[in-house]
Amino acid sequence: MREIVFDTETTGLSFHAGDRLVEIGCVELFNRVDTGRHWHAYFNPERDMPEEAARIHGLRSDFLRAKPLFSHLVHELLDFIADSPLIAHNATFDFAFLNGELSRCGRPLVCTTRMVDTLPIAQKKHPGAKHNLDALCTRFGIDRSHRVLHGALLDAQLLAQVYVELMGGRQIGLGLVDEVKAAAAPSAATLARPVRPARVFTVSEGERARHRAFLSTVTAPLWGEAFG
Repeated sequence: MREIVFDTETTGLSFHAGDRLVEIGCVELFNRVDTGRHWHAYFNPERDMPEEAARIHGLRSDFLRAKPLFSHLVHELLDFIADSPLIAHNATFDFAFLNGELSRCGRPLVCTTRMVDTLPIAQKKHPGAKHNLDALCTRFGIDRSHRVLHGALLDAQLLAQVYVELMGGRQIGLGLVDEVKAAAAPSAATLARPVRPARVFTVSEGERARHRAFLSTVTAPLWGEAFG
């Protein structure tokens, strides 16, 4: 099954209040394995970047002013996500901005039935714990040392790893058959062990007598001739 993990960066918290999408990063999973394919873009928001938002993702107006408008790249984005389920952390936020931009340029909205939100999944699996992306990476041993600022593509790549762990771990889609074969194959240490001679066990006449007495209580025993 093909799935898309994505993340967005914006000028603020509310599209309806005038905030805009400035970055999106998408990562393709197939059977919950990262295929290495991704789609990433920055957009000119056609407005100034508030400093409080810039401190989070490091994107400022002078950088974004030279980037294309969302409407200029929307066809590439829609081609990449196709009809796959879309996975995001606190996904209602990302869907609000994605659909806001799609509506603004006259494109059909992405149906929320395609939305997979990793936040409630994490809350259900680990109640009472922290559930932000940093905390989940720490919980699952995912290296986030290069995450100095928020970035849509980097965060989508980290979330893809978190999502796989939340859904049962890497074993789901990667290398199960090969790992089973490897476990069944004899190792060099096993092959080097000395072969023990077969042990011979003798049966005493007393044991034979007790066995014959037991067989006499069984009607037509199949093993009577062999061990009588």
